[in-house]
Amino acid sequence: MAKEIYLFNPENDMALANFTSYYKAPTEIVHMANDLSVLPAWYAPKNSMIKIDSLLRISLLNKQSPAPGLIPKVEWTDSWKNLPYRPWGWNPSLLYTLQASGIASKYLLTDAQMEKLRFLSGRQRCVDILGAFHGINHLCGKTAICNSVSKVKELVSSTGECILKAPWSGSGRGLVHISPEGWTPSVEGWLARILRVQGEIMVEPLYNKEKDFAMEFYAEGGKIHFAGYSLFETDPHGNYKANILLSDENIERELTQYIPSTTLHCVCQLLEQKLSQLFNKDYQGYLGVDMMICRTSNGHALHPCVEINLRMNMGIVSRIIFNRYIHPQAKGKYIIEHYTKDGEAIDMYNQLTASHPVHLQNEKLTKGYFPLTPILQDTRYHIFLLVE
Repeated sequence: MAKEIYLFNPENDMALANFTSYYKAPTEIVHMANDLSVLPAWYAPKNSMIKIDSLLRISLLNKQSPAPGLIPKVEWTDSWKNLPYRPWGWNPSLLYTLQASGIASKYLLTDAQMEKLRFLSGRQRCVDILGAFHGINHLCGKTAICNSVSKVKELVSSTGECILKAPWSGSGRGLVHISPEGWTPSVEGWLARILRVQGEIMVEPLYNKEKDFAMEFYAEGGKIHFAGYSLFETDPHGNYKANILLSDENIERELTQYIPSTTLHCVCQLLEQKLSQLFNKDYQGYLGVDMMICRTSNGHALHPCVEINLRMNMGIVSRIIFNRYIHPQAKGKYIIEHYTKDGEAIDMYNQLTASHPVHLQNEKLTKGYFPLTPILQDTRYHIFLLVE
C-alpha cells in the first residue's frame, strides 16, 4: 500500500461552501495553515508522510519540545508528492491544487464524489438525523429548512429567539442570532444572499446551553463506528476554543451528571445506524457529531445533532492525542491560541515553559505545558497541551 500524505487545510469548510476550483483562502487562514501544518503528525499513523509549508518547522519543533522523544516518527515534505492524500477535508479548490501539481487522478476524488460529499456535508442532514430520535426521553433539538425570506420570518415570529444557519460555512461562521424584535434590513439582506447562493437556510430555536461535546465516529466500508467522546469549550459567539483532555470514561462520567448513560448509549447506537444508512460508502474517514446539554423547564436535555462535521476535527485530534500521549489518570486542555503581534507567541512559550515544566510517567504526559506546533517570530496560531 502506498504511503499516505496527511495535510492540514483549515480553509476546508469555507472552500466547500464556495465550491469552486478557484477559491482563495483569506490571508489569516493561510497563516493558520502554515503555523499549524505539523499538526497531522500527532494523529496520523506511524511512518506517514506530513505535508508542511517549510522544513524549518521541524528543527524548531525538536528544539522547542520539552520531550523530543515524544515527537511522532513520520516523514516530512514541503512539496507535493504523487501519492494518496489524507487532508483535513476535501473540497474542489484542494482537488484543483493537487491536479495542477501532477497528482494522479487515482488518488483524488471524482467530480461526482465531490458533489456527493458536499451534499452530505450540508447542515440539512441534521434534519434527516434528528427524526430518528423521536420518542427518546431526555432529548431536545429541532431544526427547519426554509427556502424563502418570508418563511424564515414567519418561523422566527412564531418561535422567538432563533439561530439562522447557512447550510455550508466555515466552522463557527454562517450563524446569525435573531429574534422577532431584532429583525432588521441587514439581517434580511444577509438572509437573501445566503438563499440566493445556497438555496436554503436552517432555522433553529435558541437553546439554553450547559455543555458542548461531541461523539466522534469513523466511517469505513459503509459502516460507522464510535471512536470516542470530545468535550470542548467555545467562546460566547460559539467559536471553538479548547478541548478538555479526559478519558472517555471520565467524559461520560461528566455528562451523566446531567443525562442518563442509557440515553447517551441509545443516541450513539442510533447514530451508528442512521449515519451508516445516510453515508453508505460515499464517505470514509473520521467525522464528528456536535451535541449540547441544555437547561429546560423540565431539567436537562440532550440535543443529539447540532452539527455533523464530515472531516477531521479538533475533537478527534485531542481524543487521539490523549489516548497516545497522556497518562490515563491525567487531565488537562488541548488549546488553540491566537496571537495578533509578532513575538507574542514566543513570549507565551517562554512563560509557560518556565511555569509549567513537563513531567512524564512511562512515557506519558502527567503534567506540564507541551507544544504541538513550533513557534516563529511571526507565529499567529499555536496548539499546545496544558496537563494538570
